[in-house]
Amino acid sequence: MKQDILSLDNKNVGTIELNESIFGLEVRADILHRVVRWQLARLQSGNHKTKGRSEVALTPAKPFKQKGSGNARQGSRKGTQFRKGGIVFGPVVRDHSHELTKKFRKLGLKTALSAKAKEGSLVIIDEAKLSAPKTKDLKNKLAACGLNNCLVIDGNEVDMNFALATRNIAGVDVLPTIGANVYDILRKDKLVLTKDAVSCLEDRLK
Repeated sequence: MKQDILSLDNKNVGTIELNESIFGLEVRADILHRVVRWQLARLQSGNHKTKGRSEVALTPAKPFKQKGSGNARQGSRKGTQFRKGGIVFGPVVRDHSHELTKKFRKLGLKTALSAKAKEGSLVIIDEAKLSAPKTKDLKNKLAACGLNNCLVIDGNEVDMNFALATRNIAGVDVLPTIGANVYDILRKDKLVLTKDAVSCLEDRLK
């Protein structure tokens, strides 16, 4: 499949042939859903915690005698029925991540790229480089291209001037090819790839 190549000045500077096995797959929501769940689960800190009856700072002594008080028999103030007592089956520190095969993760990334291409939200530019880190100039160029909410993926490394210029532009993120992921691709309106990024992605996903 062919795609036009634009410059940052919104001018057509050629065409590029995109690999059908990466950018032309059937879009399956179930695959994207599983990969996004896997990504977000890995981001969860899992440090929520409550104290059980063995951890609360209360005396382990019997609160009153076994018989004759008129109260139900109790062995300790740490019981879950008492105020400030332990919590039953409360959350504990744990790892929320789960396994997802490398093959399936690769398929998820291909599907996300294909989804953007199919809906016309994929933009190919010749390069993402600037001579100086001028945020205002870059913002105007992106606005002229209709890229107000986008993810820009460059080659193996991101140009420092371009990265600095985008730092204060709301809605615009920049990643190297190695950082390309399903969640960031789907949550942006537009996906912008440089020619180097297309080459690197095809090498990574072939």
